[in-house]
Amino acid sequence: MTGTLTIAGLGPGSEALVTPEVTAALAAATDILGYAPYVARVPPRPGLTLHPSDNREELLRASEALRLAAEGGQVVVVSSGDPGVFAMASAVFETLEQAPQWQGLPIRVLPGVTAMLAAAARAGAPLGHDFCAINLSDNLKPWAVIEKRLRLAAEADFAIAMYNPRSASRPEGFGRALALLREAGCGERLMIFARAISAADEKIEIVTLNQATPEMADMRTLVILGNSQTRRVGRWVYAPRRVE
Repeated sequence: MTGTLTIAGLGPGSEALVTPEVTAALAAATDILGYAPYVARVPPRPGLTLHPSDNREELLRASEALRLAAEGGQVVVVSSGDPGVFAMASAVFETLEQAPQWQGLPIRVLPGVTAMLAAAARAGAPLGHDFCAINLSDNLKPWAVIEKRLRLAAEADFAIAMYNPRSASRPEGFGRALALLREAGCGERLMIFARAISAADEKIEIVTLNQATPEMADMRTLVILGNSQTRRVGRWVYAPRRVE
């Protein structure tokens, strides 16, 4: 097998946040696969075939990428942010586990700037102490699992970065998450709503959890709930390094 498969993160939106390593991989690619809006970020050129697909087709996309690489292609699967954070790297390896004929392929994963890091940088340093990341989508896991993880993260006093908070197909979940976190005693904690970070229409809102409403978030929003000691300094929000 002469082909290669690269799984690359395009960062949160701005070309300035795409790593040089990823830029080089895109320039060398013969085939690029990914969710259609992410593939659209890659300019067409001679010798390059773009393969956009729907956002619910991760395993089919991974299988097609492995097949193209096995046939000799220089294949890149793109994700937004970092491909290992709620993105395509896991889907590729999940597919590879069931496909021993492709397990000898040269595969590499190239990191990217994920949404929680871009959002945290815009706000200051809300992830400056212990934190966790939780995907609020229940497409691939039961809502009961999400509730358990939110409750335990709140009890442990982690800052919590929340991905995929609210979509048109599941508008009620984020409201349930907010209610659960209030019941867990987090109402006075600072909450950051970071929408479309690094894009032209980026927006940052900082409120307490008690002031937050479900409508403040959509699928382009990364939400960070600070820990109990997270505080403001001027326009910035940060988590102190020392726990009292």
